[in-house]
Amino acid sequence: MVHRFDASSAECLVFTYKEGLLSAVAHDLKIRVTKFAIAVDATARSVEASFDARSLRVVSAMQGTAELTGSLSTANKREIEGNIVRDVLEAGAHPEIRFVSTRVKETAKGYTLTGRLGLHGTERTATVAVRETATHYIGETRVHQPDFGIRPYTALLGALKVQADVVVRVTLPRGSSLPP
Repeated sequence: MVHRFDASSAECLVFTYKEGLLSAVAHDLKIRVTKFAIAVDATARSVEASFDARSLRVVSAMQGTAELTGSLSTANKREIEGNIVRDVLEAGAHPEIRFVSTRVKETAKGYTLTGRLGLHGTERTATVAVRETATHYIGETRVHQPDFGIRPYTALLGALKVQADVVVRVTLPRGSSLPP
């Protein structure tokens, strides 16, 4: 049986982290992917996902795990989104981000999915750790942007930059059964 998810039934978040000389005046960010499709096939033990690289929207600045509500204006958010889509992901040339599992392994805390991640015109092996809660499956992976030919965002002659690793978190409702 295949279970299908999109932004109306699941969530995909990207977390970026600042570094550099001026990092004290910058923000870590929580970004929502607003257009995606995920298919979980329990029979075939597979997961396929497609994400629209043009659909990233800034939710908020972060301090640790806390959202800093109101710390970014709507104009700031739109400017950051434009930089991500245009300059970082180059979504005009690379509109789709795709993950196809090649192996699903059950673990003590959930699952480990191994598969191929296509991003920015480059495909690499990726591993997603999936943990179970009472109500959700939460998959998380770190993506090292340079591995995909992506130059992490910088400003002010490099005094302000985004770390090369970003965290991607996908949350699916527990009522869906992942491959055993």
